[in-house]
Amino acid sequence: MKIELHQIPIRELLEGYKDNEYNGVSTQWTGKELGKESNAAGLNIRPPYQREFIYPAEKQQSVINTVRHGYPLNVMYWVKNKDGSFEVLDGQQRLLSILRFIAGNGKDAGSYTTFTFKEFDEPDFMGFSSLSENQQDQILSYPLQIYFCEGNDDEKLRWFKTINFAGERLRQQELLNAFHTGEWLTSAKSYFSRKESGAANYTTGKRAFIKGEADRQDLLELGLTWIADQQEMELEKYMSKHDGDANANELKQYFQNVMTWVEDTFDTQHYYRKEMKGLPWGIFYNKYYEKTKSWDSKIIEAEISKLMADSDVTKKTGIYEYILAGNIEAGEFIPNNDFENKLNIRTFDDKIKREVYEKQKGICVKCGKHFDIKEMEADHIEPWHSGGKTIADNCQMLCKHCNRIKSGK
Repeated sequence: MKIELHQIPIRELLEGYKDNEYNGVSTQWTGKELGKESNAAGLNIRPPYQREFIYPAEKQQSVINTVRHGYPLNVMYWVKNKDGSFEVLDGQQRLLSILRFIAGNGKDAGSYTTFTFKEFDEPDFMGFSSLSENQQDQILSYPLQIYFCEGNDDEKLRWFKTINFAGERLRQQELLNAFHTGEWLTSAKSYFSRKESGAANYTTGKRAFIKGEADRQDLLELGLTWIADQQEMELEKYMSKHDGDANANELKQYFQNVMTWVEDTFDTQHYYRKEMKGLPWGIFYNKYYEKTKSWDSKIIEAEISKLMADSDVTKKTGIYEYILAGNIEAGEFIPNNDFENKLNIRTFDDKIKREVYEKQKGICVKCGKHFDIKEMEADHIEPWHSGGKTIADNCQMLCKHCNRIKSGK
């Protein structure tokens, strides 16, 4: 990994500065201040569909105050691409705070200036255009400390993880996106990284099946995790495999298939429940799609409704995997009792245990031996899956050994 420190005045980065929202933020910086040998071919500050601006106003304010007073600003890291251009590896938020304060979005100055400049020792707020010529020049002449980084993708990723320990920490998928660029990733982000379209449509209302922040790449990571599981590979390996693809249609179509399967299987248009949000639907799809694709949603809904109303079922979100793990035969739902643990069936409380223990006089009803209550466990006489309830009349106290044998543990 080759790393070199450079000083670059802020004014040099304003040449050709463009903030095109989803199409990214860039400048036509040429690196002329570094000498002719630099051959810089522009600076990509925020690649298309990467996370949007995150710094809150007070942090933006702090960055501008630091620059205005000539105090040292944390060093930034840029990575050099094969075509001679650069991308911001670390320092994006600080750089955007400065450039948006000065030039807005590159089209209409001030259009992105949602905060104003405030001196530490002055009570009045001031925008860049309100500063004196000398004050403006002081900001434009401020030398940013930049490390240029060159190396292969693995080296850059390790370095990025090392330096990304302060400020607005990147999430794992954001880290990976920094090193898997190209048409495929741009296509994937156009669907998974927008706040109000694409995958984000499944985060609200009666289609709220998933959780996460689109602009922080949570939904992209979710889709990649699911399809990588289907293809039995790690997420990063899936990304590497498709780096050279012209689009991410396979990923998008897979995600749509998962969402359609959820809607059809559980007839969510009529029977959506909040417990559905955030479940690992892609993993369920990979595992259960083939056997469930012809299931009758009415039979499924009847079973879900019964389980939702059962006070002994304490983990309602577990109902969906419990259902998927079962079967439908001759129009009847047949549960898979191995998945009963997904429901967290209510256990007998201490009051019931003591009541039954005293009634049995401490005798295990299986082996006939006497035990201290601490050496015994409460057991359903009629199993829950056969209709037994968690009440005193359906409780028996067994020694731990007998209970293990009865439960097949």
